[in-house]
Amino acid sequence: MIAARRRTMELMDQPELDPNLHVAALHGLRRINSISRSAAILWPSIAEAASELQPAPLHVLDLACGGGDNALAISRLARRAGLDVEVSGCDISPVAISEARRSAEAYQFEPSNYFQLDVLRQPLPIGFHVITCSLFLHHLSQEDAVNLVRKMADATRKLMLISDLRRTWLGLGLAWAGSRLLTRSPIVHTDAVRSVAGAFVENEIANLTVQHGLDDCVITTHWPQRWLLWWRKH
Repeated sequence: MIAARRRTMELMDQPELDPNLHVAALHGLRRINSISRSAAILWPSIAEAASELQPAPLHVLDLACGGGDNALAISRLARRAGLDVEVSGCDISPVAISEARRSAEAYQFEPSNYFQLDVLRQPLPIGFHVITCSLFLHHLSQEDAVNLVRKMADATRKLMLISDLRRTWLGLGLAWAGSRLLTRSPIVHTDAVRSVAGAFVENEIANLTVQHGLDDCVITTHWPQRWLLWWRKH
C-alpha cells in the first residue's frame, strides 16, 4: 500500500477543459474500462439482484457515469443473460452525458436514461433497486465521500455497490503503463496516476462506512488493483 493519500485535482474535473480533449479522454477511458473489465466487478451482484426480482425489471443507477461505459456494459451483459435490467446513468458533465447518450444509441439502448446531476449537491433520485458508483470516490474529500455514501445508502431500495482503485505501488505502475498503452490522451496519462494516489485504501473506506453506521458492508479486492464495497439494505 502507499501510506498516505495524496489527492490532487484531476484535469477532467476542471470546468474549463476543452470539450474535444474531454471527449478524447472519455474514449481513452472507455478502452481502459473495457480491458480492466470494470463492469464485470459489479455484474455478479447486479445479476443476483435481478434474478431475485424477475419477472419485474431491476432498476440500476450508475453515479458519475462519465461516458456511460459501465452502465452500457451492464446493459449488454443483462441482455445476453436474458435478465430485465434497466440501467440509467448520471454525471455532472454535459459533455460526458452527451457522449453516454451517443453510445447508448449506438447499442440501441434508451439515451434518455442518461441525465445530468451533481451527486454531491443535489438529491439522488429514489426508486432504484441498485445504486452503483465506480472510479469516482477517489476524486472526493473524505467529507464528501462520507456524504455520498450516506446518500447512496439512503436512496437505494436494495443494494449499494461502490468500486474504486487500490492505492498501491503496483496499482500506480499499472495506471502509468496502462494509460500510455491504451490511449494517447495526455489528460488520461496525468489523471490515471493522480487517481491512484488519491484513492482510499480498504481500511479507510471501511472506516467511512462505519461513520454512517454501515458496519455490515463487505469489501473485496479484484483484478486489476480494484476494490468493491457491497451493502444490502435490510
